[in-house]
Amino acid sequence: MSQIGSFALLLALGLSSYSFLAGLLALFGRDAGSMRLGETARRAGIAAFAAVLLAAVVLVMAAFRDDFSMAYIFHHSNRDLPAPYKFAVLWSGQEGSLLFWSLLLGGYGFVLRLRYKTDQRLFAHASVVMAAVQVFFLMILNFAAHPFAIVEGSLPPDGNGLNPLLQYPEMVIHPPMLYLGYVGFTVPFAFALGALIMKYPGEKWIQITRRWTMVTWGFLTIGVFLGAHWAYAVLGWGGYWGWDPVENASLMPWLTGTAFLHSVMMQEKRGMLKVWNMWLIFSTFLLSLLGTFLTRSGVISSVHAFAQSSIGDWFIVFMALTLATCVYFFVRNKSHLKSEHKLESLVSRESSFLFNNLFLLVACFTVLWGTLFPILSEWVQGHKVTVGPPFFNRVAVPVALLLLLLTAVGPLLAWRKTSVESIKRNFLLPAVGAVSIGIVMTIFGVRPWEDPSYFYATMAAVLSALVIFTVVSEFIRGGRVIAGKGQQNLLAAMVHLWHRNTRRYGGYIVHFGVALVVIGILGTPFNKEVEKEMGFGDKVTLGLYTLVCQSYTMEDNPNYGNEWAIINVFRGGRQVTTMYPERRFYKSSGQPQTLPRIYPSFKEDFLLVHDLYLVYEGKNETTDRPIIKAHLNPMVPWIWTGLIVMVFGTITALVPNAAAVRVLAPAPVQEPAHVGAGD
Repeated sequence: MSQIGSFALLLALGLSSYSFLAGLLALFGRDAGSMRLGETARRAGIAAFAAVLLAAVVLVMAAFRDDFSMAYIFHHSNRDLPAPYKFAVLWSGQEGSLLFWSLLLGGYGFVLRLRYKTDQRLFAHASVVMAAVQVFFLMILNFAAHPFAIVEGSLPPDGNGLNPLLQYPEMVIHPPMLYLGYVGFTVPFAFALGALIMKYPGEKWIQITRRWTMVTWGFLTIGVFLGAHWAYAVLGWGGYWGWDPVENASLMPWLTGTAFLHSVMMQEKRGMLKVWNMWLIFSTFLLSLLGTFLTRSGVISSVHAFAQSSIGDWFIVFMALTLATCVYFFVRNKSHLKSEHKLESLVSRESSFLFNNLFLLVACFTVLWGTLFPILSEWVQGHKVTVGPPFFNRVAVPVALLLLLLTAVGPLLAWRKTSVESIKRNFLLPAVGAVSIGIVMTIFGVRPWEDPSYFYATMAAVLSALVIFTVVSEFIRGGRVIAGKGQQNLLAAMVHLWHRNTRRYGGYIVHFGVALVVIGILGTPFNKEVEKEMGFGDKVTLGLYTLVCQSYTMEDNPNYGNEWAIINVFRGGRQVTTMYPERRFYKSSGQPQTLPRIYPSFKEDFLLVHDLYLVYEGKNETTDRPIIKAHLNPMVPWIWTGLIVMVFGTITALVPNAAAVRVLAPAPVQEPAHVGAGD
């Protein structure tokens, strides 16, 4: 099987190289011969995807067949590994993850090349750019990180097994989502660079790539949040975001991608920020490459980095070439990117988008600097100097609050210029509602003047409420207009309004989801925790809960041995659930894993929901009794609820607009002849 996989990768490299070179030559001519050459390049790109797909299928089949003659399968699988995780073997290691990158890139290119008739010239340029990126990854797979290398010596009886931290259901879908986001940004990058090279007229390239970008952004959003949930549900530290370098690597392209999605509206509507948008999408692609480099090169230490090797030089050279290419064509054709209009007022939709972009880039630069600082310090001083969460929070928290404010105010502003009277009329009720939330929090004991964390939590609550009230008011105000023209009730009118402009109102739903995420985060200063050794019948109290140890036991499975405690949870004298915090020891790898158990209190406290989070820390060797650590994390479930709302809003924005329903005006009623003008 290894020979088939190796041949498939070599064939894919040849086809991708031909697609790039032949496509590049075809761009220089417009005669029939050039068109035929370009067509062969397009078909070679499609065939390259088939070859990469074959290689990926071979690797997965080798995992299911326990073919430990392949070094990659030996290092990342074992006989007793459950079937779902054998799929995860594809992206669990260095070589497999790069093959997966190449597979997804080939898939995106396959769809792009099938739709080439939309604009053949522009699609040809984009296809060449994507072929160049594919050649890079296939060169690594063939010459630096070969996934089909053979184990030297005698055939091992069993493999080392999958990393225990990856043996969790979410890890079957988290890396694919993240990589669909990383790889997907290659498509708008390819169109942007192609449009710049050919001095493409107008904003059609943005309209073509809008859905590509939104889908990619949606995948990356899911990937980032699933990574946070994995850290929360598996690592057992009670948190979900620790500003880990790999977490930061996924956040940076998300920030610039978010900025791009907002600012392209200014280019579409007003012909502004053309240079800005070009560099935003260039930066997003480069940051996606940087994220892959940080995750897979071994230059950083991270609990999230599951594959490390010495391929960093390849990525550095490719990123440098990519940046040089972008700079060259930008300098050569920058006159083509002149804005058609200028900013007319600071109180306008344009200014809100501009400030939104600036704050997102400030956040991105802060994360980038903090992430790369250990590497830079080692180059300069000879030893690494790391920065922790306080550094990131010092900038990220205020910037996030300012972004929330813009998210709330932006929809209320008109293009070009907004009158003060319009702002007062549209902003008054949402502002009153938001301030009321802050007053209620103060009445119930939150003293923002006593602690900076309480101040930020209060501001986050107020601004999140402002976003929610603004979104709701926009739906209601538009619904009333529709309802006033026809025979629909308000709810039906709002649904109809949403169908008429799915991009706008889908964006509002995404903003609603962002506000829910922030509400989930603002509970952090109010977290509580307790740790206790618990034998049979022992109790511990945390907040409103009483935890009683019913029993503790152990078990042996083919893949791992485990021990866990059985904890009955009482609230107000009533048992609400039973929890089973667990600790496993994987046999093939010889590594332990802690599996926390989480109970969200949606049934008891919907708005003020919280998580009861139990961790089996291990046993006291003297008493042989388990040590249980319990966390009470307010509001955290709203983070994952916010993700669902954001995904729904993104899907909504992708749906084509429905045609406006025309309502016939009722015929005028003629008055009786005897009615006089003075009656």
